[in-house]
Amino acid sequence: MKTKYAIIFICIVALVIIEQETNILSRVSHELIQRVTPHPTPQTQQGLPSEEPEEEEDIMDANSHSGGHKHILILATARTGSTFVGEFFNQHGDNMFYLYEPMWHVETKLQAIRVTNGSVLAGIYQDVLRGLFLCDFTPLEKFICPLPQNHMTSEWFGRRSSMALCKKPLCTAELKDVWNQCNTQSCGPLNLALASQSCLTKEHRAIKTVRVGHLDILRPLVEDPRLDLRVIQLVRDPRAILASRMATFPDEYRTWKTWARQGKVPEDDEHVKWLKGECDSVRMSAIVGLSRPHWLRRRYMLLRYEDVTHYPMQKAEEIYSFAGIPFTSQAREWIRTNTQTTPANINPFSTNRNSLEQADKWRFSLPYELARVVQMVCGPTMELFGYSLVDDEKTLVNRSVSLLDPLYLM
Repeated sequence: MKTKYAIIFICIVALVIIEQETNILSRVSHELIQRVTPHPTPQTQQGLPSEEPEEEEDIMDANSHSGGHKHILILATARTGSTFVGEFFNQHGDNMFYLYEPMWHVETKLQAIRVTNGSVLAGIYQDVLRGLFLCDFTPLEKFICPLPQNHMTSEWFGRRSSMALCKKPLCTAELKDVWNQCNTQSCGPLNLALASQSCLTKEHRAIKTVRVGHLDILRPLVEDPRLDLRVIQLVRDPRAILASRMATFPDEYRTWKTWARQGKVPEDDEHVKWLKGECDSVRMSAIVGLSRPHWLRRRYMLLRYEDVTHYPMQKAEEIYSFAGIPFTSQAREWIRTNTQTTPANINPFSTNRNSLEQADKWRFSLPYELARVVQMVCGPTMELFGYSLVDDEKTLVNRSVSLLDPLYLM
């Protein structure tokens, strides 16, 4: 009898233990499923993800790994005013390490050896940009021609436009027969190892480039926990871009200048197709950014050059706020000085000018026929960015008619 009760007791205890283990396994399984299964993102009426407090915590967690460093990339195409906007960071002060078009070396070398594979190009651009943001100049060295010797080079493109590279300890005594002009003084060859050390002492780092083809290329950098990367995509009216390029690069745009004189553009020409492709690429990048994917949440800003020229101080404040960097008095003074003057002879690469006058200057230099073709191939892009189309030359040159609509997507 005692044996019978003992067996029953043992069975009851076993059942209790099994039930407890089952509950534990169930809870663990549920937690694992919750972690692995992606949660649907709430959508707004426009199809853009809404911003939830939980997402803010995610961004704060990501930023905590960056040690307070802010990294900014100005993404643009040629003649969109990127040099001017880049100066907003270049003039920030001693706590900023700003680089002007370092990817020129990469583009030039890859073109010379005819590398065209898209995935290969993307990987190279990612590696070099990551290295620069982390103050490692080694990935870029292999693209500088001739190759640096003992990390020394006199061939750094655009050095004169980077204050960080034109100050001590990076600005050393100039060597004989070595031309390496900085903004206000002559400097000797650039020591890239020393540049890396100097970069590490700066809290914030910014890069301006017109050589990254699409926003998607930057995803691995945005998701890199070592970086707190913010991307500013700068756009401009395609008609203004063409007018500026024709004036700045006359040899490259000789065909367009011929069409301007003839008053007729062959719409199926390769040059026109190339322009369409560039407009499409810029638009697709903006669509990615404006759709607010999780990896770009609060890390993307669409900026129109025309808005900067009309409201430079206000836009500068917005840019600094987006980047998470204090807007210094030094930067304010530079903007105030360089947006209200009109030098007698304006260098096309200069940033010293009356910004408001420059905004519409293209309307009086671009023939209507060329403007019409640009509107034809870049229409969807212009519509997205709020650039109004014109139907005749009279409207084109009428400064009282604004060609800029409000941009509600920013």
